[in-house]
Amino acid sequence: MKGKDLLSISDLSSEDIHWLISDAVDMKAQGWLSSLSGKTLAIMFEKPSLRTRVSFELAMHQLGGQTVYLSPAEVGLGQRESVPDVARVLSRYVDAIAARTFSHQTLEILASYSSVPVINALSDLEHPCQALADLLTIYEKKGELDALTLAFVGDGNNVAHSLLLAASLIGMNFRIASPAGYTVQDRILYMAQDYATDSGAEILSTEEPNLAVSGADIVYTDVWTSMGQEAEAQERHQIFASYQVNSELLSLAKDDAILMHPLPAHRGEEVAEGILDSPKSVVFDQAENRLHLQKALLAGMLGGLEIPLAGYR
Repeated sequence: MKGKDLLSISDLSSEDIHWLISDAVDMKAQGWLSSLSGKTLAIMFEKPSLRTRVSFELAMHQLGGQTVYLSPAEVGLGQRESVPDVARVLSRYVDAIAARTFSHQTLEILASYSSVPVINALSDLEHPCQALADLLTIYEKKGELDALTLAFVGDGNNVAHSLLLAASLIGMNFRIASPAGYTVQDRILYMAQDYATDSGAEILSTEEPNLAVSGADIVYTDVWTSMGQEAEAQERHQIFASYQVNSELLSLAKDDAILMHPLPAHRGEEVAEGILDSPKSVVFDQAENRLHLQKALLAGMLGGLEIPLAGYR
């Protein structure tokens, strides 16, 4: 992966995903390394974040590198200074850029003008780092990935897009239950169906949460209203009311099913009160694994892998 951008899960192959998870497992066991000594990552955000910023900063620090955080006010991406100019300037200073943007197009422009790797730290289209950390968590809990069934209940958003693509690449069955008009984009669905033809994954898009969750190994949900959609909150609350993940819905999944959520969560909305604190919930393992997966990602992109790789492959 050295030198490559990661804007979409579709930038990866099935082999890339398996290597990243394997490397993350090893790095989690190894702890601090000096793989990226002398390397610098620019972290440029248009949206606020807890997990994304902290995990990227600590990932570089634990690999011996350093970060430069650039707030919206400092850069004014596309307003105070053009996206191409920002890309060309940062390329003279740093070894990679992690950008969290409102528009996926901004990331694409940034990458097209940057001479260093660009990582999608979240856009309106995808959230690949979250999906990869989720696969790491599933592997830790289930001991495998292919042939499992993941049921996503809720908005067909950026997280759903990345999870759908990742699952279809590696052979994991993916079901998504969303209200009409809120499902995943057709282009993403068609791409996933193409991947599934090769991997053997089964893809289902439905409006019925019960159908999606029945017999699933993983039940996944996310907020009904994402950042930038605040004006739609009341309308979305009404539309998604029957898509809440509660104990009744969870009971349709396998007895050993796990519950996932990328956080932050609106407890009492997309998940019933107490569900995220139940024994089935692995949401804080997901949060921790953002750190370990991103260490593997950064090391792979910047050429810093120096640990013995074993176990997963």
